[in-house]
Amino acid sequence: MVPTEAYVILSMVLFAMGTMGVLLRRNAIVVFMSVELMLNSANIALVAFSRQWGQADGHLFTFFVMTVAAAEVAVGLALIVAIFRTKQSINIDELHLMEG
Repeated sequence: MVPTEAYVILSMVLFAMGTMGVLLRRNAIVVFMSVELMLNSANIALVAFSRQWGQADGHLFTFFVMTVAAAEVAVGLALIVAIFRTKQSINIDELHLMEG
């Protein structure tokens, strides 16, 4: 049986990787995938703690996070496609030029 600490460490590593992806990358798709990585790391921690304490609450929160992530993907990808159609680029540094 894998100890809960291993899941928490894995979750921390994945969250750190996602945070670095959001902060360092300029491609909107990569930033989007990094946010998904952070959400999934939170899901791992929720399920690990749920298993440790023998409660189903963590599993329910995980399904809620997965639902929110699916909605985020639908809206986010639609926005990225719309921005790419108008700007011909998905570089985040160029998005601040959308004013006016």
